[in-house]
Amino acid sequence: MKHLAKWLDDALFYEIYPQSYLDTNSDGIGDLNGVIEKLDYINGLGFNAIWLNPCFDSPFCDAGYDVRDYKKIAPRYGTMEDMQRLIDEMHSRGMHLFLDLVAGHTSEEHEWFKASKSSADNEFSDRYIWAGEDDVFKNAGIGGMAKNTEGRKGKYHYNFFTVQPSLNFGFAEVTAPWQTPAGSPAAKRTTEAIKDIIRFWCLKGVDGFRVDMAYSLVKAEKEGRAGTIAVWQDIFAMMDEEFPECAMVSEWGNARESSLAGFPMDFYMQMNSLGFGDMFDYGDPEDVDGTPFFSEKGEGNAAVFAKDITRLLSENAGRGYLSFITGNHDIHRRPRCLPDAQFKITYGFIYTMPGVPFMYYGDEIGMREVLDLDPVEGSMYRTGARTPMQWSSAENAGFSQADEDELYIPLDSDKNRPTVEQQLADSDSILNFVKSILAFRKANPALKASAGTEFLFAQEDTYPLVYRRFCAEQSLIVAVNPADRAVSADISRELRLKPVFVFGGGAQVNASKIEMQPQSFAIFEEIR
Repeated sequence: MKHLAKWLDDALFYEIYPQSYLDTNSDGIGDLNGVIEKLDYINGLGFNAIWLNPCFDSPFCDAGYDVRDYKKIAPRYGTMEDMQRLIDEMHSRGMHLFLDLVAGHTSEEHEWFKASKSSADNEFSDRYIWAGEDDVFKNAGIGGMAKNTEGRKGKYHYNFFTVQPSLNFGFAEVTAPWQTPAGSPAAKRTTEAIKDIIRFWCLKGVDGFRVDMAYSLVKAEKEGRAGTIAVWQDIFAMMDEEFPECAMVSEWGNARESSLAGFPMDFYMQMNSLGFGDMFDYGDPEDVDGTPFFSEKGEGNAAVFAKDITRLLSENAGRGYLSFITGNHDIHRRPRCLPDAQFKITYGFIYTMPGVPFMYYGDEIGMREVLDLDPVEGSMYRTGARTPMQWSSAENAGFSQADEDELYIPLDSDKNRPTVEQQLADSDSILNFVKSILAFRKANPALKASAGTEFLFAQEDTYPLVYRRFCAEQSLIVAVNPADRAVSADISRELRLKPVFVFGGGAQVNASKIEMQPQSFAIFEEIR
């Protein structure tokens, strides 16, 4: 069995988009001191780990995912001393910190790329993917080819925006003289450069990384991504030897591949996950006609999801965890019309699923998508999901003392917007439900990341969803009914259960049948 950092079994992550979290110097942009100031709030909710979106030096053409210097904190967020204080303050609370590692590309302003585009040969000439001016790469996958306008003649491959030149990890299949094979000396030097970045931050006390586009390193790969897997296996060999309790979560969307690569966690999200779209509505917030499982309409289908998860858990047993998300910076927030009950039922489900879950900042209060905002730093359609955190009824919702027109992204202007202040005072709030379900998860060993999972009732176009979480010490049965009607499930075996966590009208057990009230969630402990 591969090494899995022990702390992951109990990890509960909170994702922070730093520029939108809390501004402590009144420039309209959130900063590291703002994160430090809110550590007791985050820890008090029950979270013991944070994923911080990019905070490295950058020209911010893509909100920091265009890194100019991996070893420098962007001045708008603070200093290296501020980062060290964040690390130390988190560790003093028993918390872990993930930074966001962009491994497949840099900014065009990175010193590596400035040297690489020079007409004179140097040690960085092959750090990126270069072709001649007339060469065509038809199988470019993500990104494309852009012409260099100074120095070196030719075109370079970019990963997303043209300002993000792709690092050279080689090609799975070489079809042109300008392509270098995966595993070539040039590709290996790039891998060593990524190892150097990882060492730099792990030695400062960082506990690991979320890896952006982790699947995309080696180009022209066919099914299986063997070349990219080999690169990560090389990196993890170093990490397991030098930093065995550091970990990573991959933006891969294929847990079988990512766990082979060495990742202990892979996000279960919209990329390649067969059941994700059947369960959650993260599409266009103005399109309310979808039929995900988590809707009071009760027209969804959990069968594909259950089959998908069962397969993934079987394939990855002992090799890695799935990571469910409440949302993230790349997808729409939940629809504005969603009632509070649906947030609670969804979170009850996510925090009783196996693996290591992640909550996006603001989801704990049900922050809503802000519509019709202009793009900011490459945010495209995602701007409305990156708005400032809503702390209180104070000016700018307590996010910043800057003038309103100086805020990084405009606030939700709805006078009824949810705030932390208001929800802390309301025992029936989404926030207090989050606190209660996190506390319940921590207190019950059957809900650890590694505990077993068995679906007992997950039928096509039928409600509810019922599953079992279990370990040697405990067995829990979870029943989920987002529909606005009463439903029942016949488990086909006699059940001896006691309710231990109930939301909504809850559920009753009669012999082998679980009967649920509309929009309800319930956890039962099996009586042995």
